[in-house]
Amino acid sequence: MLAPIAAAPLALADPPPPDPAVQPVGDPAVDPGPPPDTGVVASSEPGVVTTPDGWVLTVAAKDETELPVAPLTTAISSREYLVGGTFTGTVTGSGKTTLAGGVLEAGYQIGCGIELGQVRLIGSVGIGTSGSNITGGLIPTGINFPISGTLEIHLKPGSVTNVSVDKKTFKAAPARVTLKDVHIKLDGCAGQSFLRSYATLTSSTTDTDDVVAYYGVTKSV
Repeated sequence: MLAPIAAAPLALADPPPPDPAVQPVGDPAVDPGPPPDTGVVASSEPGVVTTPDGWVLTVAAKDETELPVAPLTTAISSREYLVGGTFTGTVTGSGKTTLAGGVLEAGYQIGCGIELGQVRLIGSVGIGTSGSNITGGLIPTGINFPISGTLEIHLKPGSVTNVSVDKKTFKAAPARVTLKDVHIKLDGCAGQSFLRSYATLTSSTTDTDDVVAYYGVTKSV
């Protein structure tokens, strides 16, 4: 007797559930990545000095922003920043001399790790002919001008550039300079750049000048 035999279908095992401890890589819902740069930077401690006459000079900054932006020149050797902040200068104490005002200057220092120096194109141009062999010799049929060259780039050690944004002359302290969305730039920078704010307070009397400086936190770009 013959009995029909049916093959049982193979049962495929369901994949195991995902391990909750293992998170998918690159999922923005799980790993949004670093937050965008808003440009906000911390301010350093104020610069304070007591003059020999007994006056106390203080220069400080707050609400500072330093945001790197794409340069309008689109050159890869240009650096451009959008900056802002409030810089103040005060003169207090009971000095022995009569104050005659002064100057509050605010600006930025841009440091470039490597500067782009001289760029030269070194090349040569030759002349050659081509021809066909026929009975009796070679008859030229064309002339060509082969050109070869190399680009020579000279790099220089980095430097620091001071960019003065504003100078406020005052008759009596306190004095203030407020900057908002000011563009500053540096050209010819082939390496990493560094940026920090600065402010100087100059207090004057009839015969003297006393200067105190403030330097902000350095930001690398």
